[in-house]
Amino acid sequence: MNKKLFSFLSILIALFVGALYYSNSIQKPLISAQNQIKINYHNSIEFMEDSFNKHFFQADTITSLQEKLDKYENNHLVMQQLASEINDLYKENNSSLKTEPKVELIRTISYEKFGDLNRIWLEIPDYNSSKIYGLTYREIVAGIVISKNKRALGLLNKDIQSSYAVFIGSKHAPGIAHGNNGKNLVVKFIPAWFELEIGDEVITSGLDNIFFKGLKVGRVISFTKSQGYQNAIIEPYYQANDPGYFHMIRSLK
Repeated sequence: MNKKLFSFLSILIALFVGALYYSNSIQKPLISAQNQIKINYHNSIEFMEDSFNKHFFQADTITSLQEKLDKYENNHLVMQQLASEINDLYKENNSSLKTEPKVELIRTISYEKFGDLNRIWLEIPDYNSSKIYGLTYREIVAGIVISKNKRALGLLNKDIQSSYAVFIGSKHAPGIAHGNNGKNLVVKFIPAWFELEIGDEVITSGLDNIFFKGLKVGRVISFTKSQGYQNAIIEPYYQANDPGYFHMIRSLK
């Protein structure tokens, strides 16, 4: 009797797990509830950490943050001035171009799946699931943001589906960078007439409407030629050791 009951329960569990894996209608409410629990957990942890730090390290923290704030405010004012002057220059020459980028700080909720360190759920207010966004960490490229089940999923650089346009070296050889689920990145479709060198720096080209031009990606460690194109292996600058917070490029102009 016990064996029959055990077999019956095993079959029910297997059917439930199968339905959960293949059915979006079951996955969506479970993912939604799970992510909300994780968000509340993160909020609680941050609240307790902030309260503890304010109580025990208030003076040192305020001094340190004030110094950083002064530095960031200065840099922000300089960038605002440059953007204002550029926009005025466009206006003076009757150009429709303008520079009004939007970048915001966002928080990681959790990994999408255990064992896959390249995919993370993100907490993004007013998320538009119809667009792809650029993800940066301390001014270097970290990956992209796509929609999965109408929710924001971050694909870090090494994920095979993380893809964006880049330039290589001083001659700005164009190519498409993507992950290979390994240690390094791959840049494909580089025209064969560009001369590449080991150590060439890779930056975003800004031609994909995802990133600004000039954000740093990594350096070339090897390259090969094949059928009129070149492929380059890139050692990325960003290493996903602590993917807690990122900056997301919501719009470029």
